[in-house]
Amino acid sequence: MGKEPNEAILCVDDEAIILIHLTMMLRKKYGDRYRYERASSADDGLAIVDRLAGLGISVIVILSDWLMPGMSGDEFLRLIHARHPDIKAIIISGKVDDESLRSLAAETGLVGYLSKPIEPEGLYALIDGIERKRDEA
Repeated sequence: MGKEPNEAILCVDDEAIILIHLTMMLRKKYGDRYRYERASSADDGLAIVDRLAGLGISVIVILSDWLMPGMSGDEFLRLIHARHPDIKAIIISGKVDDESLRSLAAETGLVGYLSKPIEPEGLYALIDGIERKRDEA
């Protein structure tokens, strides 16, 4: 049996079907290279990131919905960036205005935006770009 990956991708969305779909797409492309974590709220996402950090597991990217009950995706990513500035993020949403995205990108590790329904090619291109930049560092 192989060793557990020490890097993770976290998906945060209040819709369970989106979380399942994202995980399936990621697993299809990246296999066992990463741990795949899911959270149904921003608060759960914060707890997962902190738990993984305590275990020495790096979250390389968070895929987060923009509109969620409780804490919104932009507020969540600002909190994540304050605690873990190396984590990159991708916003997933039906609609977000460009100015809000530019502002969030300037303040956090936001690297991209995907609209729903999510196209695998766009998702893979963003994550592959994160991997390339990390490997070049």
